[in-house]
Amino acid sequence: MSDNPIFDKLDQIEKRYEELTAQISSPEVLSDSARYQKLARTHGDLAQIVEKYREWKEIDRGVREARQIQVESSDAEMNQMAHDEERQLAERKKIIEQDLKMLLLPKDPNDGKNVIVEIRAGTGGDEAALFAGELFRMYSRYAEAQGWRVEVLESSPSSLGGMKEIVASIEGKKVYAKLKYESGVHRVQRVPATEQQGRVHTSAATVAVLPEADDIDIKIEPKDIRVDTFCSSGPGGQSVNTTYSAVRITHVPSGLVVSQQDEKSQIKNRAKAMRVLRARLYELEQQKQHDLIAAERRGQIRTGDRSEKIRTYNFPQNRVTDHRIGLTIHQLTDVMDGKLAPFVDALVAHYETERLNQELVDA
Repeated sequence: MSDNPIFDKLDQIEKRYEELTAQISSPEVLSDSARYQKLARTHGDLAQIVEKYREWKEIDRGVREARQIQVESSDAEMNQMAHDEERQLAERKKIIEQDLKMLLLPKDPNDGKNVIVEIRAGTGGDEAALFAGELFRMYSRYAEAQGWRVEVLESSPSSLGGMKEIVASIEGKKVYAKLKYESGVHRVQRVPATEQQGRVHTSAATVAVLPEADDIDIKIEPKDIRVDTFCSSGPGGQSVNTTYSAVRITHVPSGLVVSQQDEKSQIKNRAKAMRVLRARLYELEQQKQHDLIAAERRGQIRTGDRSEKIRTYNFPQNRVTDHRIGLTIHQLTDVMDGKLAPFVDALVAHYETERLNQELVDA
């Protein structure tokens, strides 16, 4: 067994896992639904770590047995076989140790949350709005492939069929864990349909991925909000609703303002606006905590600040480049069609490795 203190922690986790296994099988716990669900959730969280640790122990045993054979055997062929087996097992053991370190990293408490995605056209006028609409389609297709549910909360179409702004909720399993690194400035380079000279233009859109907060995360006092109602309108100010169904909610302490007019019902618009407001307030609180940590700790891991150009979509060269990790893929059409997994997986792996390295420095 290793002298590394990480294995003391793994022993404790395995012991706790075995205790939970016995508890969730007991009649006392089975008869208490709330307690069973709580214990079963913890048991499930530990299962992957314990399974990986037991695999490590099995391989470690194999390594020690192979070494013992080399010490005790005088058969040259047997010694060579044992040597080869030890080398192969040692390589596998090193990989599993890295996996275990990753599994033991503190989890982001937001990873299991649903998200609010806000996409806004930036520099580039109508072309930027068209790109913003395409980004929304890209995320919608990716969400569909993951089995997630997408609901548009707020939208502002442009005259050419794009989106000046669109806000949507995405619900499903570990949505924030996969999409949290999409926040930032997305840049597009292509020849617009209205360009007569065939020149490549550069436009941009911003994406914000906010973990959706519930009442437990953020409590909004009625006295802290001002609710205004007004008639909703379509593009160009054209009235589409003569009743006061549109809602504007102002959170007085923070100054945040959220408007919602997509629904014909004032009640539904208010509920949607409150979801967006809660998510934005939660993000503000998270940012305050992040800034405090960053002020105390140099070498803070970056997580995709929105002022950064994080990704470029170059249509003439059929390539997409993520500037944070230097990954370029020459399959732009597939990416725009929602095949985002290569970027999502690479970003998660990159930032988890950075977190692990930082943990080792701080240890």
